Parts: sequence; C-alpha cells; structure tokens
Amino acid sequence: MSVPTVVVHRDADVLAKAVAARIITRLVDAQSAKGSASLVLTGGTVGIATLAAIRDTPARDAVDWRRLDIWWGDERFLPTGDPERNETGARQALLDHVDLDPERVHVMLGPDSGLSAEESADAYATELAKAARPEDHGAAPAFDVLLLGMGPDAHVASLFPGMPALYDTRAAVAVHGAPKPPPTRVSLTLPVIQGARQVWVVAAGEEKSGAVRLALSESGPVQVPAAGARGRGGTLFLLDRAAAGKIPPGLGRIASP
Repeated sequence: MSVPTVVVHRDADVLAKAVAARIITRLVDAQSAKGSASLVLTGGTVGIATLAAIRDTPARDAVDWRRLDIWWGDERFLPTGDPERNETGARQALLDHVDLDPERVHVMLGPDSGLSAEESADAYATELAKAARPEDHGAAPAFDVLLLGMGPDAHVASLFPGMPALYDTRAAVAVHGAPKPPPTRVSLTLPVIQGARQVWVVAAGEEKSGAVRLALSESGPVQVPAAGARGRGGTLFLLDRAAAGKIPPGLGRIASP
C-alpha cells in the first residue's frame, strides 16, 4: 500500500473545487493512456460539492464521459430516488448533466429491487468481478480514482469502527446496525479499496480533525477504518485547514493561501 500524501486547502469550498480539478485531470490522463477510466464516488457534503464543481467547470468537457465507468464506495439501502441515497445526490449534482453511458453507471441496488441488502451486495460483487481484468489482480477493477469521505469516527465508505464488515474479504458486503442512519447499507470492503490505483480521502471540518490524525498514524483499520484507506499506486488525504488542524506539523502541504 502507498504512503499517504496530505494536501491542505483553505476551506471546504476551495477543497471541493480543487478535488474536482484533480479528478478531471486524472480521468483525462487515464483515458489517454488506456481508452477508458473508472471513478468511485462517495456521498457527503464535500463529496457532492465536488461533483457539482465538476459540473460547473468548462474543463469537464475534457473528459469523454461515454468512456467512463461510475461506481460507488457505499450506498444507503434505500429505494431508488430516495434523497438520502448517495446515487440520488450524485445524479442531481453531476451525473444527470453529462453524457454518460447508462450501462457504465454501476449502482448499488436498494430494497425496491426486491433484493435484500445481502443480495444487493452479492449482485454488486458479481458486477465488480465482471468488470475486473486479469491485470487488476483481484475481484474488482483497479479503479483509477476511488473517492472516500470520512466520518468523525474515522469510518470510510460504510466501514465503521469495530464492525464485522472490516474483516470481510468479499468485494462488497451488507452492513447492518450502522451507528449513523440509515442502519442498513451496502459497502465495498477494504481489499477492494486497497486495490484501487488511487485512493483519495476528502475531509473538511474541525470535527474530522481527530479522525484525520488517527488515520495518518500507525492505527489499525479495525478501530480506525480510514487508516486502511490506501491505494495501490497512490493515496491522497485532501483536507481543508480545519480538518488538518491536529496533524503533526510539516505533514501536510498548503495548496491555497
């Protein structure tokens, strides 16, 4: 796993715009190199603001959206169109505004599909396996960018401290009894996250500062899931100044005045 690089931006608004610019550059580079690209989305305030920033910049036209695969790191097990679903927020912020191939938008199914959370996770694992290539060396694609938010408890995706999903080696898993609502979710697992080419953890706000410090320490991922958020080729912690407030001096580099 890669050693994290920490980049600190002035505030959450600048952070979202900067992450958007990084995503566009990364996707264009990947498409130039191999013809297509893959992006794993996250929810949360900054995650959705980042997608809106992509929508609002003319630079978005540099991406060939028809040659992009969209995945999710986790999803709240709620019906299609529910405002609390990560998919719903992503569609409103960006996906409904660009020319995506619907077959390349890989959603985690909710209860309206007739599946249980376990069946939804199994279906997603099957979809991941179908998209994986031999050079990915795993049960899922080696995503070009895998975005993760992080909670004040250091959870990433829907992998919460001390919960059984952190020990799971399948590609996707059902989560029950999550400590924040809704309690039932579907999530990628740590092995899939760690198989991504690039993992970018995006966090803003003083309430995240303690979790950021732990995630960048020698903590284990069972109690600090974000400590296991590491990419195969690179890991970025993209923070605003408030979220970076408790990291050791000199660890992060300021990217905006």
